[in-house]
Amino acid sequence: MDRLEEINAFVSVAEAKSFTHGAKRLGVSSAQASKLVARLENRLGSRLLNRTTRDVSLTDTGRAYLERARILLEEFEALESSVRDVDGCPRGVLKISAPVSFGAHQLTPALLEFAEAHPEISLDVSSTDRMVNLVEEGFDVAVRIGRLSDSSLVARKLADVRLVTCASPEYLERHGAPKTLADLAGHEAIIDTNGPDPAIWRFGSRSETQDVRVNGRLRFGGAEACVAAARAGFGITRTPAFAAAEDLRAGRLQAVLCNFESELIHVHAVYPHARHLAPKVRFFVDFLAKRYAGEPEWHRGWR
Repeated sequence: MDRLEEINAFVSVAEAKSFTHGAKRLGVSSAQASKLVARLENRLGSRLLNRTTRDVSLTDTGRAYLERARILLEEFEALESSVRDVDGCPRGVLKISAPVSFGAHQLTPALLEFAEAHPEISLDVSSTDRMVNLVEEGFDVAVRIGRLSDSSLVARKLADVRLVTCASPEYLERHGAPKTLADLAGHEAIIDTNGPDPAIWRFGSRSETQDVRVNGRLRFGGAEACVAAARAGFGITRTPAFAAAEDLRAGRLQAVLCNFESELIHVHAVYPHARHLAPKVRFFVDFLAKRYAGEPEWHRGWR
């Protein structure tokens, strides 16, 4: 077991490229992680990591050892899981990262349902629009919306999301509803700054798109605040349907430019590659896929 502890420390530090982050994943101090890795190197009689004041990198020997060590740890986890979950009941702490707006509007109720159905699983949920590093920060799974850029992760599509351009009836009565994309130049836009170019609203399909530059004095880093500002009559916003669906159904917001919709964006569950997927992760992803199957609730009742 001492050897396994040393190997686990080495893998965590090597994957995180940092003793600090690797130790955090393990729940130990940096000094303890350093001690375990040094003990492993002394026992093997070979240096596995190059250490500088700024970062940690693998030696050639360390790179080869890491590949085999990962397999060993995965096999050990699979062995323990087969015993722990022999009754079909997954256990343990499930660390989840989720985007703020989707978490508030859609994911929280699903998480509560999952927690009730699986009392042996503890949930540790972090709501952030930051693109977390699952491996370095110790997350088991993340829910992400939009284009995926990290090909080293396994991704499972959960649902589609439409972007809806909308404003309050009072605003549209005062300023008129835009009929064409060019009309947006004469309107006050409420801009969500989450995204690479927030002031560019893209309409149309992948084969034929049209980018429109919008202007407005209100800019927020999140869909909820944009929807609240639109509801209060400050202008037109463009937001994922799940953030505005309740207001659209109640008539507090009204969709405009529906003939110029963009292609769908997608909700995915992503998790690191593993030879044996932990049962708690598998159960959670399967649960979300089943819950969001079919036409999403946020598209119904207002279109």
